[in-house]
Amino acid sequence: MKYTLIFLISLSILTSACSIRKKEYSKPLAQASPQRAADKVISGNTLINKYTAESYIERFKSIAISEMNSYGIPASITLAQGILESGNGNSSLAREANNHFGIKCTGEWNGKTILRDDDQKDDCFRVYTSPEESFRDHSEFLKRKRYAPLFELDKNDYRGWATGLKDAGYATNPRYADLLISLVERYDLSRFDRREAVLEKIKREDKVLTEIVNNIPQERKEEPAKTPVAMKIYEVKSGDTLYSLSKLFSLTVDDLKILNGIENSELKPGQLLLVSK
Repeated sequence: MKYTLIFLISLSILTSACSIRKKEYSKPLAQASPQRAADKVISGNTLINKYTAESYIERFKSIAISEMNSYGIPASITLAQGILESGNGNSSLAREANNHFGIKCTGEWNGKTILRDDDQKDDCFRVYTSPEESFRDHSEFLKRKRYAPLFELDKNDYRGWATGLKDAGYATNPRYADLLISLVERYDLSRFDRREAVLEKIKREDKVLTEIVNNIPQERKEEPAKTPVAMKIYEVKSGDTLYSLSKLFSLTVDDLKILNGIENSELKPGQLLLVSK
């Protein structure tokens, strides 16, 4: 490998400033594997059944590991972001658009779209043919210069990645890194991460940094900062009850139980709850 080239590429990337939120990605996505039906689903505004965090992890661990091996993004981080962004795959955007990471439309998006109120009324979001396609696009939009330093981390450094995503502006929630780390450790997601040998790491960095440099011309349109993840995820505080939270978020107690896989009414401070269908 030509170390001079790598040095120049890295220097060019790290000294560039970028405030773009999502990647304007126009390359064809890799062929997604057939979608397996969720263990449980939500129909319309009526909650019937759902993914639990555990079944979500089991369902998507393979694609997260595959993306890690290709690009170096820890599988634990990809799974934690998917859990957080899609509420274990139970959000309306995940159910209706296979969009597990909240990626919006851009000028170069030629696929199907869906409108949802977010930063603005009727914001445009991408629609994928399968959740796997969403996971692949997640890797692709991270291949931009604002996230370039993260790809120089070890691919099992989930703490570094969580902090780096927050520092690079992936989310405006000041506790975003803490939320990701909490999910990784709660569900032992780091068991899916793998160390890489020195030469393997150099080869992978060379590949990804080169792709990031090639993608820079596509980063033309600036987008507003990402909406705080806490809009859909609530951290339980002392004194909270399912009843009080159902009133706060206009859900029924049964909805909250189904969304979060709760069998009784016991809540613990620090517990993360999905509070949006």
